[in-house]
Amino acid sequence: MKSEVNYGTLPLSLTDEGNLLLLDQRKLPYKTEFFDATTFENCCIAIKDMIVRGAPSIGCVAAFGLAMEGVRLAEKISQKSEFLHALDQACLVIQATRPTAVNLMNATNVIKDKAHSHNLDDTSKIANELMLEAKRYMQESIDVNKKLSDFGVELVPDKAGILTHCNAGSIAACGWGTALGVMRSAQLAGKNIQAFVGETRPRQQGARLTMWELAQDNIPATLICDTMTGHFMKENCIDMIVVGADRICANGDTANKIGTYNLAVLAKYHDIPFYVAAPLSTFDPELASGDLIPIEVRDGAEVTHIADLDNRVSVTIADAKTRNPAFDVTPASLIHAFITEAGILRPDFKQSISRAFGQTH
Repeated sequence: MKSEVNYGTLPLSLTDEGNLLLLDQRKLPYKTEFFDATTFENCCIAIKDMIVRGAPSIGCVAAFGLAMEGVRLAEKISQKSEFLHALDQACLVIQATRPTAVNLMNATNVIKDKAHSHNLDDTSKIANELMLEAKRYMQESIDVNKKLSDFGVELVPDKAGILTHCNAGSIAACGWGTALGVMRSAQLAGKNIQAFVGETRPRQQGARLTMWELAQDNIPATLICDTMTGHFMKENCIDMIVVGADRICANGDTANKIGTYNLAVLAKYHDIPFYVAAPLSTFDPELASGDLIPIEVRDGAEVTHIADLDNRVSVTIADAKTRNPAFDVTPASLIHAFITEAGILRPDFKQSISRAFGQTH
């Protein structure tokens, strides 16, 4: 995608032959490999197995996956009602791959709704429109991330130590980034920041992906264990915390990578501002509170073994019992503000979130 702005590493690309290639985030930073997600089945595998991850990137990939499935369906189904029914079923399948990230639901609903609202009867023409819609959705996502990141600069003190968790950079947000986007914009604004990166067990997205992206941007970064965060807050190394999100409720309760809640509690005790950077597509205004967010539970092998290596190594006893929720929910009361493309949203979040959607919809 051509642009005068360097939006960072994009997690997906479309070849001239129409193939959907995904940067395999499981292999970073050891290898740079691409996964062919052109088939609908492979697209679903890519999302479920975290070949692509990060709520905005998942949304963009899912939009292309469903649109490309529409192209395939149109090749064999000429009747519009039958085509729409088959597309609706495919939409349900891809939405079930990762239940917590609301961008997945929003993006695929955009594609589905585009198909249903079209006044054309020719299914092949409808399918072509779906591909155009997926491309539009991706470009809009990229532009939104840059906009919200620039808004976030006003919150960043000069020479700030910024702690982040998991990975919310360009590969997770389909361009520029959200939490890391704020860091990129702040660095470009001459803030001379210092990043602190939690490793993010059990899949080490912070250690593998965030450190990799910050190195590419020449932003000074220090990797720390998740269990060290309280220590560095106490030592006055951390001036602010910025994280991304996978789903934000109408009241501001926020689901993000497991361990985020821990940081918010520690930040409250140490009087450190805790910010969530996310596009409005990550908000779920129909969901009243975090108690209603479905939490994905993943394979316990992610906990018992070092993840994402070709030769997985156990770190515990054989047959260890595990629990592996992929996300936790941070209550709105622990969040200072949301950084969005509509500006900085502050408490009362029910009101500020509602106003933001009123301004942009």
